[in-house]
Amino acid sequence: MAEDSDLERTEPASPRRLEQAREEGDVPRSRELATCTVLLGAGLGIWFSGDRLVRSLNHMLTSGLSLEREHAFDFNQLLMHIVPGLTEVLLGFAPLAGILLLVAAGSPLLIGGWLFTAKSLEPNFSRLNPIKGLGNMFSTRALVELVKAIGKTVLIGGIAWIVVMRQADTMLALATEPLASGGAHLGDLLLTSFIAIVFGLVVIALIDVPYQLWHYANKLKMTREELRQESKESDGDPMVKARIRQLQREMAKRRMMSEIPTADVVVTNPTHYAVALKYTEGKMRAPVVVAKGADEVAAKIREIAAEHKVALLEAPPLARALYRHTELGDEIPAKLYTAVAEVLAYVFQLRAYSQHGGVRPQAPGDLDVPPELDPLNKAQTPDNGLMQ
Repeated sequence: MAEDSDLERTEPASPRRLEQAREEGDVPRSRELATCTVLLGAGLGIWFSGDRLVRSLNHMLTSGLSLEREHAFDFNQLLMHIVPGLTEVLLGFAPLAGILLLVAAGSPLLIGGWLFTAKSLEPNFSRLNPIKGLGNMFSTRALVELVKAIGKTVLIGGIAWIVVMRQADTMLALATEPLASGGAHLGDLLLTSFIAIVFGLVVIALIDVPYQLWHYANKLKMTREELRQESKESDGDPMVKARIRQLQREMAKRRMMSEIPTADVVVTNPTHYAVALKYTEGKMRAPVVVAKGADEVAAKIREIAAEHKVALLEAPPLARALYRHTELGDEIPAKLYTAVAEVLAYVFQLRAYSQHGGVRPQAPGDLDVPPELDPLNKAQTPDNGLMQ
């Protein structure tokens, strides 16, 4: 059952899957939305430039039909007579054409966005497969498109029929009206019909756009196995990454162990923690942590320090604070300067005693470690002081 669920497309498409689909030219599109926006743009264009366009057409017709006798028998003169009128008409149509071009170019931004890819132009011979073509004809998407086509026909046809029937008497009366008033009246009827039809297309677009977005998301859904495989390809195999992290930890541990012989002192808990410190006067602003560890690693640090005669000092509060609040290569916190200074002073005195003899220095006892830096104090309850 678990394997079956991993093979079912139940997971939303990942960003990588969406990007790949876009690279292949696959984005959500709604032809109904494009048709609706273009018709709206055409309506607005005619609304704003209709008067100029009518005047241009009227002037072209009147001037084009007014010919002198020599124009009818000389092609060059006839052409020179017609060209100005055609130019005027083209200029009259220019605002409408510009609006339609802007709307057609901008409508993809409403769903899917602009897409420029050469993959859509590559030959795909699988589209010539007749079996696949028959399958597409009887697919769910083909059924949906058939229902949409029938719905559009019924809706737009119904709206057109209602408009015509309501304006039937008015349209028949146009024949009896004067040309000027009849033309204006005809324009009002066409505008009413246009608005009604566009309203029907808006309703269709409002239904089609959510469907296209849902269909696109559903088409690109992924199985859990595909998500895991994609994660491996993009982020790397988890087992390989774990192995790399393990090797990195081992390398860091080896480098850390190689730094212990250069340390000045190793501060211990005495068994749970061990932190190796190094300080070079004139080269360092403050002592630096060159190694640290807990339990087995702490034991190895103490062992290497003993082999190379690095001073060992039992200072549990200081060891805990250094282990908790520092990382390898870090300078010690400023609040621990005083305590570490006492430790280093003891170490340097011990070196002098080993080389020249004299009175053996006494190991520092009560070091000044702020309570807020000691994790043992934070782990105690304020009521009874017992460690949780």
